[in-house]
Amino acid sequence: MGEVVKVGMADLNICKSPDVITTLGLGSCIGIAVYDSVTKVGGLAHIMLPDSTKIKNNTNIAKFADTGIEELIRRVVAAGASKSRLVAKIAGGAKMFEVSGLSDVGNIGARNAEASKAKLKELGIPLLAEDTGLNYGRTVELHCDTGEFYIKSVGKPLKII
Repeated sequence: MGEVVKVGMADLNICKSPDVITTLGLGSCIGIAVYDSVTKVGGLAHIMLPDSTKIKNNTNIAKFADTGIEELIRRVVAAGASKSRLVAKIAGGAKMFEVSGLSDVGNIGARNAEASKAKLKELGIPLLAEDTGLNYGRTVELHCDTGEFYIKSVGKPLKII
């Protein structure tokens, strides 16, 4: 196993085999992994909100599904991945708080998941697998040697998608 590349909240990065890229504590946020199995170049974004166009000070492109996914794709392609070979896996989008009524706050995880899927579809990147929703946090790792996406949650068995 190579280096472990850490991605913070509202952040993104890329990795190449044999490295692993990880982000901790995805609650309502979504971890989006993209991967090219031929060059073994991958990337991971930790997005917090679905849509940058709804916010005035949106200088952090990695924070939003729309701009974060575009930037992630740009960076993995710059690192040697082929856009036509990229596949995606996503995790997170939990409903972390019970909110009464139809508040956007309680629903942000689901909206993040939907926005992420819509953006991947728009960019023509197939979504191979997802582990989203429910009410618990997740830590994820993309293993760039295999393309496996590890999902770890407290009190739950390791899931590999």
